[in-house]
Formats: sequence, C-alpha cells, structure tokens
Amino acid sequence: MDVATRIEGALNKAVGSAEQSGCPPRLAAAMRASVFPRGARVRPRLCHAVASACGDDEPGATEAAGAALELLHCASLVHDDLPCFDDAALRRGRPSVHAAYGQPLAVLAGDALIVLAFQTMARASCSPRRLVRLISTVGAAVGVPFGIVAGQAWECEDEIDLSRYHRSKTGALFAAATVCGAVAAGVEDAEAWRALGDKIGEAYQVADDISDAASDEEEAGKPVGKDAALGRPSAVIRYGIAGAISHLHELVAEGISAMPPCANAHELRRLMEQEARRLVPKRLAQFAA
Repeated sequence: MDVATRIEGALNKAVGSAEQSGCPPRLAAAMRASVFPRGARVRPRLCHAVASACGDDEPGATEAAGAALELLHCASLVHDDLPCFDDAALRRGRPSVHAAYGQPLAVLAGDALIVLAFQTMARASCSPRRLVRLISTVGAAVGVPFGIVAGQAWECEDEIDLSRYHRSKTGALFAAATVCGAVAAGVEDAEAWRALGDKIGEAYQVADDISDAASDEEEAGKPVGKDAALGRPSAVIRYGIAGAISHLHELVAEGISAMPPCANAHELRRLMEQEARRLVPKRLAQFAA
C-alpha cells in the first residue's frame, strides 16, 4: 500500500469515527470539510518518510501519528481562518469552515479535531512505550511554551522574534513529524531528527510568507496579502522577496545537512526540496531553482 493511500485511509477512519449516530450532523460535516478535500498532507508524508527510513516496523503507530498531525494542522487552519484571526473566506479554493458552517461550529469543529487527534493515537496498534512517546511529542508541538498555540499567540505580542514565531507556529508540527516518524519506528534517539523538522518547517513558513506577498488568490487557494494587511511578522517584510527566497534555500540546505544518516536520505531530500518550492508563486520560479 502506498503512503498516500495509508494517510488517506487513516484520516478517513479517524473522521469516520466522529460521524457515528448521535453526533450532531452539522458538526460532523464541518469536521469532514476541515480535513477533506485533501491538502498536500506534508506533515504525515514527512512522518511516514522518516519512519520508512528508520524501518517502519510498527506501521500502525506511523499511520496514527501521521493522521494526528494532519488533524491538528487542519484544526489550526479552521481556527486561523476565523474572523478574530485572518478572517479568511477561502481555504484550498473552497469556502472556509466558518464561512460555510458559521463561527460557532468552526470553533467546535477545530476543538473536536484536536481531541480526535489524541483519540486517534490512543487507539493506535503499537507498543505502550512508543505510544507514550508519540503522545508526549505531539502534545508538546501543539501547546505551550513552543507549540502551535504559542506560535499563534506571538501575533498578539508587541515585539516578535521572527524565527521563534515561525518555529512555533509552523515548525513545531514539522519537527513533531520527523520525531514521531522515528519514534514510531522504534528509534531510541528520535530527538536527533528534530533539527530536520525544525528547518523544513521554518522553510515552509517562509515559502508561505512569499506566497502571501506575491501570489494571487486563485493560485494560493486562500486570501493573500494578509501579513501586510494585519501587520504580522513575515520573512518578506523583513528580507524582501529575493532575500526571503534566498533565506528559504539556506534553511533547506541546513535541514539536509542536519539529517541523521539513513538508508533513504535521497527520498527525504527530494521531499524537502519539493515542499519548500511548492508555495513559491510560479512567476517567481526562476528564483527558486
């Protein structure tokens, strides 16, 4: 079974568990709309790639961890689109959850997806020790002081360290993806994989900053120009377009250098480079070569 099929199967199973009789139908629909249609699934793909490189001897653990990471990412997007943050009417080219279902159900759908992520891991078929390590790793990537909640909260501060903001808001789940992949495969020193996730996560956020500044709504599949309009920290605002693209390349190179030795290093390298380029607008492709 290929990785994409494993990822979608795990997500369908998780979301399907919330659609049982007795769940409020519109809440269940809002949850499904939050996760499907599929996005790039970068975080679970990265988790699976690291697990594969490390042996992937308990595939149930890998699938549960990958699904949990994607559910948490989707929950963060639902909340990020709300009027109190980005007030975005579109996500992946379709109405955002609050635009389609209203703000109360969007808040509840995001909350439910967060809980569902941990329920999914709790039901995983894997050794208890690996399960504890997975839950601890994912929990740290979501909460405080360095998870995605903390990253979002930095937007409410008067002074922001751009690198710290990026590491928390975006990089935390990428770092968790690499560590979880190693944990799921039974690697004792799984933390050695964190630097890889940190770097690709920060590169991905820089690419997102570039897309927000230089893309259009059709290409991005969501509103653009939000960073400048809301006065949010951005690599483009700090470095300019060319400087941000150069910084993105530096982060990718650092991530590749930080990878622990593994049999499938070339596959991980290709994934990093592909995902770092994906959000750069097509008209800037010559700078992303």
